[in-house]
Amino acid sequence: MGQRVVVVGAGYGGTLVAKTLDDLLEVVLIEPKDAFVHAAGALRAVVDPAWLDRVFFPYDQLLQHGQIIRDRVRLASATRVHLSATESIDTDFLVLATGTSYPYPAKYLEDQVAVAAARLVRTRTALASARRVLLVGAGPVGLELAGELTSAFPHLEVTVVEQGTDILPAGDYLPELRSAVRSQLDDRGVRIVLDSRLGYLPPVDVGTFAPFTVQTTNGLDIDADIWFRCYGSRPMTDYLDGDLARGRHEDGTLSVTSAMSVVGHERVFAIGDITDVRETKRASSARAHAEVVATNIRDLVEGRAPSATYAPAPERIVLPLGPDGGASQLSDETGRRTVRGPAETSTLKGVDLMSDAISAVLGRRRARHA
Repeated sequence: MGQRVVVVGAGYGGTLVAKTLDDLLEVVLIEPKDAFVHAAGALRAVVDPAWLDRVFFPYDQLLQHGQIIRDRVRLASATRVHLSATESIDTDFLVLATGTSYPYPAKYLEDQVAVAAARLVRTRTALASARRVLLVGAGPVGLELAGELTSAFPHLEVTVVEQGTDILPAGDYLPELRSAVRSQLDDRGVRIVLDSRLGYLPPVDVGTFAPFTVQTTNGLDIDADIWFRCYGSRPMTDYLDGDLARGRHEDGTLSVTSAMSVVGHERVFAIGDITDVRETKRASSARAHAEVVATNIRDLVEGRAPSATYAPAPERIVLPLGPDGGASQLSDETGRRTVRGPAETSTLKGVDLMSDAISAVLGRRRARHA
């Protein structure tokens, strides 16, 4: 094969790039976790034990020729990645696919399935004992989690605190979407406190049963037994060296061209949540980025100019509120936006939250957990 591509990060985009190029290049995929984490199903896994087998998938069937190194990249330049002070890997092509960090349970800090699964079990046990839950943040994660909690634990009193003046504060959403989501959550007894922020964070770790009282900055006392932080996404790009880091914005995202190469670096590509592409960060976008990058690397290897370009798809949000609830906002090719209700949302997302499609890419095997 001769030439090598190093892919940093084995999420939705990184796995697809690695698998697509496995027959062409020497593929080295670097990922600290011992299994793929299907983030779209992470919130369902909090409330449904069956979902442990739909969230974690081993990587052992992903590549036939390349290798997967379980480690973190400490420093990356255009032609070399350092795993430690003494160990490094030279590369002809570099694909950055490290995604974003986000508080538990939307994403997991743990690198081992057994440890992450054990934490989920503890959280589910705590929820079964709890009566009141506090969610901080009324963006898509906070609202989806509220829907999952009230679907699985109807006894729970869920309070959502949002510093903005409405739910889904950061997106360009139709009033009908917000109305549909609020109506469903109201029917489940979810209390949404807007235009408020906590004066201080609860004195206990997220997902842990320990009754507490917190106060908002406008003087409202909130009692809860367990809480979750549903905000705080941050692109994981701190490992880039001075040259690559110059393309990084203040928010941590990287400047990319329409060919998904990092600006100023024809053979360095970035995909997924770490890019500065103006679009909602979704798994489907990361996979679309990956297809463009794989095509362009193949072009370069075979002596052609990169031929694939990426244009963001029409914006959409598919927001499930448990298995049977939710609302969606879709856009057609003309930009006309429409809002769909629970039945269509469930169909769009799939009752399996696309876990079967992910398992197919990774070899249709699920990780065993303790």
